[in-house]
Amino acid sequence: MAKNLYDILGISKTATEAEIKSQYRKLARKYHPDLNKDDKNAAEKFKEISAAYDILGDKEKRQKYDNHEIDEEGKPTGFAGGFGQNGFGDAFRSGNGTYRTYTTNGFGGGSGFDFSSLFGEDIFSQFSGRGAGGFNGATYGAGRMQKGQDAAYSLEVDFLDAAKGAEKSLLMGGKRLNVKIPAGTSSGQVLRLKGQGYAGVNGGVNGDALITITVKPHPYFSAEGKNIVMDLPISLKEAILGGKVTVPTISGKVNVTIPPYSSSGEKLRLKGKGIKTPSSTGDEIVNLIVMAPKVKSAALEEALRAMPDEQQRTF
Repeated sequence: MAKNLYDILGISKTATEAEIKSQYRKLARKYHPDLNKDDKNAAEKFKEISAAYDILGDKEKRQKYDNHEIDEEGKPTGFAGGFGQNGFGDAFRSGNGTYRTYTTNGFGGGSGFDFSSLFGEDIFSQFSGRGAGGFNGATYGAGRMQKGQDAAYSLEVDFLDAAKGAEKSLLMGGKRLNVKIPAGTSSGQVLRLKGQGYAGVNGGVNGDALITITVKPHPYFSAEGKNIVMDLPISLKEAILGGKVTVPTISGKVNVTIPPYSSSGEKLRLKGKGIKTPSSTGDEIVNLIVMAPKVKSAALEEALRAMPDEQQRTF
């Protein structure tokens, strides 16, 4: 007994298109043969889930599968083919395309026998070649045209390349292709290269290449949406007296002013210095961190003792 396609992907029959696509990508990455070279069953599992997604990932095919019009292999169910150009279809069909009562001595002499009353007209529409998988000059049982399987790959990129956008060369299936990394790409994001997957079957289009991105961490930058975030250590002197300091951004260094009497945790916003996309541009958020001096200073200690005590805590 063929295994239910929903069970193969591990989803419910009420799953949305987005949920089906997400689950397929998850399983494709898990069982891709290139990532499981020591697991002989991975390739078969990958083939199984790709075949399931080929049907459930297509709205029209999924509806036919749910209606039991096609099976787990995408083949028509029931009486899906005719009996040939000169077979029963022509015998039962009248000149106007409808089905007449077929009269012979074998079926009650001259009284006639109405097959449509027994089986209904749908069954004859299939015999005539108008149903799914009918002859109409084609050989029944010939392989159906099918899209090739998608191919899954992984690509690690530097933080700045992911933030600003870049073009990388990747060897896929013996072919070297240029992969465009859009600005703002994040870890776990999947890029799709149309037609760069496995070859189609019986004239079907090629599958796609699905490239899962991993972004390398940066020494001091991180991304929050389209904003770039970094911590900026400042000295006690800079925190009290203020001053200008040089700050790195993903597009180069800039000078910023530290306001006098700044505290750790305060933020400076550098407008337009974040991730730039066609729709908008983020900012760079600079978190100030006041650092105490590492060398003892008697003068500093004396000056601090002379300062009035201030209650900073409210708990």
